[in-house]
Amino acid sequence: MRTIAIYPGTFDPITNGHQDLVHRAARLFTRVIVAVAESSAKNTRFDIQSRVEFARISLADRSNVEVDSFSGLLVHFAQARGASVILRGLRAISDFDYEFQLAGMNRRLAPDVETVCLTSDERFSYISSSLVREIATLGGDVSPFVHPTVEAALRER
Repeated sequence: MRTIAIYPGTFDPITNGHQDLVHRAARLFTRVIVAVAESSAKNTRFDIQSRVEFARISLADRSNVEVDSFSGLLVHFAQARGASVILRGLRAISDFDYEFQLAGMNRRLAPDVETVCLTSDERFSYISSSLVREIATLGGDVSPFVHPTVEAALRER
């Protein structure tokens, strides 16, 4: 059975934790589409084109992974791309309430699209894009948390 999964997020920037989740999902699904959200609600550090490019570079080693951007409702994007799964990551128990609410709403909007949550690898459970941005802003070393291309871009900013 051919199963396409959508992994959505702002990915501002994509981290090693995101990459790990995508690599693990790539073993479970026929195709994984990393869906970079334009997100008008968040004030992103990088524009949409940069975030898509960073994701493509970071995930270039996976032949069944593609990166695309989207705006609007995620379930509409998933349906347009033929995806039957929305993939979400759980780093800590505090993520569960929010993800549970999102999954319920997405199921209501698109009953044919299931939400699947993968727990993060313990090595990455403390990494978040916002923490990486803060560390970089304060002059800290983010090399253990992101792809070298992302690290260079953060250093430039």
